[in-house]
Amino acid sequence: MKILVIEDERKLARFIQQGLEQVGHVADLAYSGSTGLDQLAGGLYDLVLLDLMLPGQTGFDVLKNMRAFGLNVPVVILSALSDPSTVVQGLDLGAVDYLRKPFDFDELLARIRVWQRQTTTGDDVILRVADLDMRLVTRDVFRNGTRLDLTNREFALLELLMRRAGRVVTRNEIAEKVWSVDYDRGSNVIDVHMYQLRKKLDAAGGISDLIETLVGQGYRLKTA
Repeated sequence: MKILVIEDERKLARFIQQGLEQVGHVADLAYSGSTGLDQLAGGLYDLVLLDLMLPGQTGFDVLKNMRAFGLNVPVVILSALSDPSTVVQGLDLGAVDYLRKPFDFDELLARIRVWQRQTTTGDDVILRVADLDMRLVTRDVFRNGTRLDLTNREFALLELLMRRAGRVVTRNEIAEKVWSVDYDRGSNVIDVHMYQLRKKLDAAGGISDLIETLVGQGYRLKTA
């Protein structure tokens, strides 16, 4: 999953980011409500972890503006405010869950897994394209029965290609979905990750040139 953490305590924000990335998620940070909204408007996220006591716009303001702007990304509130009225207000404004600080990080990961299972249909728990199997919850990928050791970015890149199998995925779409909003579009980072992903796919055998490059368009994953 690609997750946006909106948290003004920078040390805590970086701790959460590191923990999320260690278990395979891609995590971006925003240190204010306004910055978080800008990133949500410019990027594609699967989940938001939102503090309430933020500079400028509060977490409540963020939730209200997300609704006003049609940003329908699920939000889990992480806050030291624990009175029932605050919890109710956050949930009524559209948050899907509320976790009180200080929290156990394993509990946060468990809540994320619950949400992931709730939003993933039975057909989506395992993606199958050609000779590839991707298990989204456990984040395992197999080709011809061989397990592939993928980095977080490689997994996210392959997931995007598998979900769009047979169709062209542009570099702009890859940058928005797999990389941070501050991605340098003049860099070759996509090419490097695509090269490494192809090497790992080829090492497991199977269909040759599974990922096609369409010059001036993007990339496409073969379906057979």
